[in-house]
Amino acid sequence: MFLAGSRYVSQWLNLGSPVTSPYVDVYLEGNPVNAASFFILIGAGFIVLLRRRLNWGEIFKNNHWIWLFFLFGAISILWSDYPFVSYKRWIKALGNVIMVLVILTEKRPYEAIGVILRRLAFLMLPLSVLFIKYYPDLGRAYHRGMPMFTGVAGQKNGLGAICLISGIYFFWNLLLNRWRGIESGRQLHFSIYLIILPMIAWLLYMANSATSMACMVVAVCLLLISRLPAMALKPRRILGFGIACIAFFGVLELFLDPTATVITLLGRQATLTTRVPMWEELLAMAKNPIVGFGYESFWLGERLHVLQEAYGRIHQAHNGYLEMYLNLGFIGLFFLLGGILSGLRKVSRHLAVDYPTAIFRLCFIVVISLYNWTEATFFGVSEIWVLFLLGVMDIPNNRKKDRMDNV
Repeated sequence: MFLAGSRYVSQWLNLGSPVTSPYVDVYLEGNPVNAASFFILIGAGFIVLLRRRLNWGEIFKNNHWIWLFFLFGAISILWSDYPFVSYKRWIKALGNVIMVLVILTEKRPYEAIGVILRRLAFLMLPLSVLFIKYYPDLGRAYHRGMPMFTGVAGQKNGLGAICLISGIYFFWNLLLNRWRGIESGRQLHFSIYLIILPMIAWLLYMANSATSMACMVVAVCLLLISRLPAMALKPRRILGFGIACIAFFGVLELFLDPTATVITLLGRQATLTTRVPMWEELLAMAKNPIVGFGYESFWLGERLHVLQEAYGRIHQAHNGYLEMYLNLGFIGLFFLLGGILSGLRKVSRHLAVDYPTAIFRLCFIVVISLYNWTEATFFGVSEIWVLFLLGVMDIPNNRKKDRMDNV
């Protein structure tokens, strides 16, 4: 998750790709240093899972939407224009599932998630401040001639994602989980919040990532609403409340166009700069809407060259659902949406077992589903993708035991 949230090994070591042909070919060849590092991590995770002697039948049964998605992704390699590249990317993406299973098969999986997010925040947030203020060659970059602040990430939206993930954890811990930590004597000292939360706010401001800002507001509102006695006493009400909010927003959208107002308040054009025209062009390029171009195959070869000529060094659709449609068609999109709904159903059951932890999972699913409206993270190696899988996947034998004394 550190590599996914910041930079790959080759970037940290300043080891560029050995490919000397045009930029487009770098995506076909990849980087051997990164490939080796991810292969080692995936292999280590697989060994851990083998040693735990898991009941794989139960794991497949309770997470069938995710496994169907990856199975279809593997089959789609057959009609990809670049089958070997698709295969490598499929293996790398499957590593996300392996890492998620390593966490969820811990004795206290959600405590493990908290430890990971806390350590990532303690490492990446101060480093980002350090890079931005004192090491501009590491913490700043340019996009279309305009300066942007990246921190430890590769670009500003990556820094925004780091702040979003850290913010969800610390706000959840402060608003919903703190009382359990006080009882056990293991809660974070209050001074940590006084340092971390302003740091997150400053970095979000410097990153100027509208998507992360909007998602942070949604996450905090969700956590505040979940604290209300009416929700806490009857936990499943929060799902009904969410459905009602979506319906209400849909009605408003028909008459008042609140989306354009929110986008304008975030300092962006109502047309999302160049994204809406780009989305229209991408939709027109889809030749097979049922099965797509093959697993992570769209942004390769001549298509990538043409799109980069028009929109710069772009390599994703900036919409996770459109990205899924382009690569795996309606079938891949169907499996993804099935995974989201399945995850919400699991959260509904989990609410009666451990309310704060279930709200934590709900935050992952809701916020990341919203995040992918203007960014694409349902692919590759991404900390957002990992957290989404942590929200929707379930290991039933662990869930009842994980009362999570403190995260």
